[in-house]
Amino acid sequence: MIRSLPAGLRRGAAVGAAALAASALAGCSNQIGASGNQGFVGGTGTITPLAVADRKQPGTVAGTTLAGRRVSLADFRGKVVVVNVWGSWCPPCRAEAPTLAAAARELAPRGVVFLGINSRDPERAGPRAFDQRYQIPYDSIYDPGGRTLLAFHGTLSPNSIPSTLVIDKQGRVAASVVGTITRTTIVDLVEDVARTPSGRAGGGTGT
Repeated sequence: MIRSLPAGLRRGAAVGAAALAASALAGCSNQIGASGNQGFVGGTGTITPLAVADRKQPGTVAGTTLAGRRVSLADFRGKVVVVNVWGSWCPPCRAEAPTLAAAARELAPRGVVFLGINSRDPERAGPRAFDQRYQIPYDSIYDPGGRTLLAFHGTLSPNSIPSTLVIDKQGRVAASVVGTITRTTIVDLVEDVARTPSGRAGGGTGT
């Protein structure tokens, strides 16, 4: 069950769905290589929020960052976390990068954490250059094979790039955006998730 969206997100979701449909018709969703890897998604993102009762915890989301340190989503329990799945090879990821960087700085004083998952970059130099170019202020797990994303199976799985998930304070997946995200969408989703009651349902893992 999807609970009702705030007015701003209802407008964003309607626009996002129309844009994504138009992109699909225009062939803007590209395949990367011939190995069956998921292509990137063009257009404004499609928003899917979950009611508290429908939220589930993902499996273990952990790995080594581009800077070489270990990090886990569980490290941030008690905080709202924005997880962005991206690749330096992905044009929509480059388009949304300044927005994500600005939103991370804006929301940090409220205790909101941003964490990236860098997917399908064959080596670290490209994504490191991406982070420097766009002045990304948060860490990303380096996940060239996409294995980390399997932890979200059974929840709102980020099976396209870019995708963004909002994790509530109990570590449950509360919302997703498939496609390019906007500042308004990030802030509205975070605020909505932060003010919802914690609840007890949906506490199991998605694995």
